Amino acid sequence: VQLQASGGGLVQAGDSLRLSCAASGGTFSSYHMGWFRQAPGKEREFVAAISWTGGTTYTADSVKGRFTIARDNAKNTVYLQMNSLKSEDTAVYYCAAGSGLLSTKLENFEYWGQGTEVTVSS
Repeated sequence: VQLQASGGGLVQAGDSLRLSCAASGGTFSSYHMGWFRQAPGKEREFVAAISWTGGTTYTADSVKGRFTIARDNAKNTVYLQMNSLKSEDTAVYYCAAGSGLLSTKLENFEYWGQGTEVTVSS
C-alpha cells in the first residue's frame, strides 16, 4: 500500500486545516488507518485512528474535540480535520495503514506515507 499525504501548510492559531491521505496499491477498505505527528526534536506520536469500516475512531487527548478523523473508502482516502489549531500542533503529520486490530501504537501500522508539514503561528 502506498500512501500520499497532503494538505499541510502554514496557518495561524485558531485556523482550520484538513489533511488528506490517498492510498493506492492495496485494498484500502481492509486497513485501519491512522494519523501520527512528529514535532521537531520529539518522538512521533499518535493523533487519531479509524477502523476499516469507519465505525470506530480513537483520538489523542491532546487533540480531542478539535481534530476529527474520517475516511471515504470509495475514494481510498482518509482525512484529518483540524480545527482550533494551536502552535503546539506544529509538526510533520504522517498517515499510516495497518492490517491488524485497530491501534494507537506506531508498531501496529505497517505502511507509512511521506508526511505533510503543518506549521501553526501564534
